[in-house]
Amino acid sequence: MSSAIRYSKSIGTEDFEREVTIEGWVQDVRALGGITFVIVRDRYGVVQVAVPKKKVPPELFAAMTSLSRESVARITGVVKKSDQAKAGFEIVPTSMDVTSPAQSPLPMGVVDKVSVEPETRFDHRFMDLRKPEVRAVFEIKSIALKMIDEYLLKNGFVEVFTPKIVASGAEGGATLFNIDYFGRKAYLAQSPQLYKQMLMSTGLDRVFEIGPAFRAEPSDTIRHVSEFISFDAEMAHISSMRDVLDVLEGCVQYTIEGVAREAVEHLTKLGTRVRIPRTPYPVITYSEALEKVQAQGMALRMGDDLGTEGEKALGQIMSAEGFDVYWIVEYPEEAKPFYIMEKDGTPFSYSFDLDYCGQEIASGGQREHRFDRLVQRFEKKGLDPEAFRFYTNAFAFGMPPHGGWGLGVERLVQKMLGLPNIRETILFPRDRTRLTP
Repeated sequence: MSSAIRYSKSIGTEDFEREVTIEGWVQDVRALGGITFVIVRDRYGVVQVAVPKKKVPPELFAAMTSLSRESVARITGVVKKSDQAKAGFEIVPTSMDVTSPAQSPLPMGVVDKVSVEPETRFDHRFMDLRKPEVRAVFEIKSIALKMIDEYLLKNGFVEVFTPKIVASGAEGGATLFNIDYFGRKAYLAQSPQLYKQMLMSTGLDRVFEIGPAFRAEPSDTIRHVSEFISFDAEMAHISSMRDVLDVLEGCVQYTIEGVAREAVEHLTKLGTRVRIPRTPYPVITYSEALEKVQAQGMALRMGDDLGTEGEKALGQIMSAEGFDVYWIVEYPEEAKPFYIMEKDGTPFSYSFDLDYCGQEIASGGQREHRFDRLVQRFEKKGLDPEAFRFYTNAFAFGMPPHGGWGLGVERLVQKMLGLPNIRETILFPRDRTRLTP
């Protein structure tokens, strides 16, 4: 954007009686006889342009009175103090250029107090994102990502980027997207799991990645999508899974507190606030969680996944105890992937979920770093170790104890903001039915 063009928030009392140039979308045009008011919206707010018929050239008055809503206009004029304008000033124009006229009728309103169906909103996402409250979600998401970066870098982590076109999946083939890779079968990555573990054998002993992940899950829920942003990390030379919990807990708390502190302007547009979770996050075992939801009348048995309803029920129980965020640890090993370490002598594993107000936002654990045990895990899961030789080679030549996690960034943002659907946190959602825009 040209330095000569001013955002609404940068215009102040020092600009009174000075000429400025603004550019934005025409939000509304109100013709009141001898004066027309044009409301121009930019990224940060709105500016009222007052067009008095007797004080501007006739052709300018006619042009501004006939502007179509959501056209992009560049307006130059003099800033005047105004007690009636919400911003405390208005602009009396000297010239205008319609840089991009909008067709009529609009596919949907931006400021109209008329409800719009979600599918209509997502079909015209470019227009939906002109709404300040919708756009605020992505300003907040950006701040959350900044907080994650800050915390991890302060704690000795290196940001990495792993392949998104892979030869095998980390979590089984049922949810893999197949692609043709120069005549060979390949897949879109479900997670960077195998690669971040391989890096633990390199000396890059603390790594993290924030990038896209893909799951071919035919789900129509408020919490599942086919493409999402995953925040993954792995750390080596750990003494136990607790080392991993401590770092992830610190990162999540730092992020939530940072958003509450730095995103006030955007939270205000949403009409919400971020509640700071109580620490330390309580730790309950899978067995204890199962007992808690069974006591609520849920017919779950040992080994069953808690599922959406079980997570909700547990969230209500934990909330009543004063905890929004909490750990569930030691899931049955048979429910976990081959890379999770078994808890010797038990049917459980060194695994965890991090739940936030009744929804899982992260999953992880201590990994099996011993080559012979890892091969046994492959065989136990009915997988061919040879098909994963590119991965197991890193374990055959010195692999330190390590663990890590994968966290759904959109799920974290959704729960922080109390949004009803994860799609509200994604610019252009992808799910079972939506491939465009």
